[in-house]
Amino acid sequence: MNSNQTVSKLKSMRLSAMAEMHINQLKNNQLESYTADQYIDLLTDHEWESKQNKKIERLIHTANFKQSASLANIDYSQNRNMDKNMFQRLGTLTFMTQKQNVILTGASGVGKSYLAQALGNQACMMGNKVYYATTSRLLNKLKLSKVDGTYLKELKKLAKVNLLILDDFGLQAFDNHSREALMDIIDDRFNQMSTIVSSQIPVSVWYEIIGEGTIADAILDRLVNSSHRIDLKGESMRKGILKNL
Repeated sequence: MNSNQTVSKLKSMRLSAMAEMHINQLKNNQLESYTADQYIDLLTDHEWESKQNKKIERLIHTANFKQSASLANIDYSQNRNMDKNMFQRLGTLTFMTQKQNVILTGASGVGKSYLAQALGNQACMMGNKVYYATTSRLLNKLKLSKVDGTYLKELKKLAKVNLLILDDFGLQAFDNHSREALMDIIDDRFNQMSTIVSSQIPVSVWYEIIGEGTIADAILDRLVNSSHRIDLKGESMRKGILKNL
């Protein structure tokens, strides 16, 4: 079998990275530099890394993040009442293996969304399915899905996500539809998958915001009791950005 046939067959088996590596090795006359086992290892590792990188890119794209955030770029110099060691432990994603949640509260601009998405990005890097959404938009989407009959399908999608990020929780009043949808989401994920919630509103007020005591109790019992909570303080970090413009 000649090299062209080998490359063609590799590509037909969707081993494009392996094919490209083989072409490069042929062009550079480097085949004799390896034993057969070493060359197979080289091609296999290159293909595996390529597929992993593509998978991560796909996971990040489908996560629907609204900004590029990473653990490496978190600014710990600001006085935000954030324990660096605690947050770095969260960055190991142990909370996900233990099916726990994270709640980030604080005033607008203190970095809640960035921190949530940084954890989400890290989860994607580790091969997990993540979905980010502002709470009101997600609940409105589910409300519309009841009209076209896709509600249960949408709930199943959310239930399968390893990490769900609900941003700006509580900024929009809850009606019966949104309460029931939130209950369904949290109930499906309880002890199964992790959820990160960020909110400008203190957890102590969530009961009143959700309304309907029985449903509020059920939601908070499943969401809050198994969570790591970070209450951020300080001035808006956006002010510093505007000053530098």
